[in-house]
Amino acid sequence: MPAGDSLRKRKIAVLGARSVGKSSLVVQFIENHFVESYYPTIESTFSKSVKHNSIEYECEVIDTAGQDEYSILNSKHAIGIHGYVLVYSVTSRNSFEMIQIIYDKIVDFCGVQEIPCVIVGSKIDLQSRSSSRQVDPSEGEKLAKQNKAAWVETSAKNNVNVSKVFESCLAEIEKRSPSNQAEAPAKGGCVIM
Repeated sequence: MPAGDSLRKRKIAVLGARSVGKSSLVVQFIENHFVESYYPTIESTFSKSVKHNSIEYECEVIDTAGQDEYSILNSKHAIGIHGYVLVYSVTSRNSFEMIQIIYDKIVDFCGVQEIPCVIVGSKIDLQSRSSSRQVDPSEGEKLAKQNKAAWVETSAKNNVNVSKVFESCLAEIEKRSPSNQAEAPAKGGCVIM
């Protein structure tokens, strides 16, 4: 589809352990404000137009309920998804260790070697509190490299690198996209580009 015809649609799923800041990240990106109180997310979908490399994309962002190592990957978090934002909190070692488990579940479910993905260390605004950081930036970078993913640290509260997360996700999607086949699903049912 030529870039001028209409907006390119991209579905991005935001996954991670419970209470790592997925919803705060999504709301800050979509609505430009920080949600102070925490209510466990059931699942919400948001839309926003994003310009990347002079192309306008209509992004559908799926804010999922928190995962744990026992939750079964829901097919709606794999089928038709173009890219993934996998979020951990820099103040939670357990949430960081969940990222590889979630990544592996998606890859297994889709039957592919790798997925367009951004690994996100959230809540960097909390790191200044006495030794509350449990995950070093170098560990996040290393995990992203291992999985051929982008990596960003953010603060939804202070709006640090929030847009960069979704721009990086679009870049990862486009990097794997066969030129001018942007809407064609890959084999195996998942849209992996």
